[in-house]
Amino acid sequence: MPQTISISGSAVKSKPAIRLNPIPSYVYASVFASLCIAVGLLWDISWHMSVGRDGLLSPPHLSMYLGAVIAGVFSGIKVLKTSFFSTKEEQQGSISFWGIFRGSLGALFCIWGAFAMLTSAPFDDWWHNTYGLDVKILSPPHLVLGLGMMMIQFGAMVSVLAVQNNLRGEASNRTQTHLKWLFALSAGFVLVMVYTIISEFFFVNRLHGATAYQVAAVIFPLLIIPVSYASPFRWGGTVMALAYTFLMAAMVWILPLFPAEPKLSPVYNHITHFQPYHFPLLLLFPAMAIDLTIHQWRIANRWVMAAILSLVFLMVFVPIQWYFANFLHTEAARGWFFGRSSWPYSSAPDWTYRYDFHPNYVSFGMDLVKGLGIAAVLGLLSARLALSWGRWMEQVKR
Repeated sequence: MPQTISISGSAVKSKPAIRLNPIPSYVYASVFASLCIAVGLLWDISWHMSVGRDGLLSPPHLSMYLGAVIAGVFSGIKVLKTSFFSTKEEQQGSISFWGIFRGSLGALFCIWGAFAMLTSAPFDDWWHNTYGLDVKILSPPHLVLGLGMMMIQFGAMVSVLAVQNNLRGEASNRTQTHLKWLFALSAGFVLVMVYTIISEFFFVNRLHGATAYQVAAVIFPLLIIPVSYASPFRWGGTVMALAYTFLMAAMVWILPLFPAEPKLSPVYNHITHFQPYHFPLLLLFPAMAIDLTIHQWRIANRWVMAAILSLVFLMVFVPIQWYFANFLHTEAARGWFFGRSSWPYSSAPDWTYRYDFHPNYVSFGMDLVKGLGIAAVLGLLSARLALSWGRWMEQVKR
């Protein structure tokens, strides 16, 4: 807080005192937990593509459970400390729940998310034993698990935000740098999580259809715009997209280095190594455009700004991803870098549309124009909601 110094009878405000180590340990722990969850999720999908049925304590599951335990334990300790071993001033700067406990909003999200994740584990095991393998990403146990994972990842991002907003002008350069990267990484891991949940819309053979871009216009501005708006750094959305891109790509590059073989039949595609999931969408470019637009139009009317952001996102993302999808179907993309040779063991390797666009998901002519027009309208509504969310994020201090 600023200090007041009296000089010759007049009061003069000094510069805020610089706090050397103001970032609580539970904030670092929650961001690391978010990373464990994102890695475990992508690894788990690869496990299903390469090995098949996994047990309750398979390595990918352990990575996710580790994230849940770390987030729950560190946040729980923070809540207990704030509730029973803190000053009245510290308690007043927290949120009360159940009339007994007090803590930060981010810590509470992490605790609830940890309970949901750990509850989903036996539920998922029972589901597999009763109904067999998953044929879709979104099964009931996975919905509970996904909700818990998103709560922890959102809690990590909010925890960083609260510290960041409370320390504006009062932190050292080193602390500000830490907060910048913690915020960008936590937001990037949220983007990885949400993308993975809706990734069935973005299979490469569907990326010449309007539906994929309508979904993109709703979801991605809703995530990128608030981060760009709330970040005290100019390139908040860009660094968020960079974190998403690097983690997704790193899993494509690393997983095939390890051996794996199918454990369940039928085996139509004989493999010897882990098959990674998707190469990331090229969200880095629209994120840069969003950062530049918000920097330029921040004081504009919210609806006008939302319309501009919707058009900017589509004008950048659609042509880049459209032509990149063309490239991903070529032989040049089948090396280790883009991972396009990856294919589930349970799918026939000579499937007609493995390296081609599926006709049921291709839009052209007026259908494409109408589809992208709908995407622009959906993007407008999403961007307007995102600006309100960004304004809320900018004010979070608990």
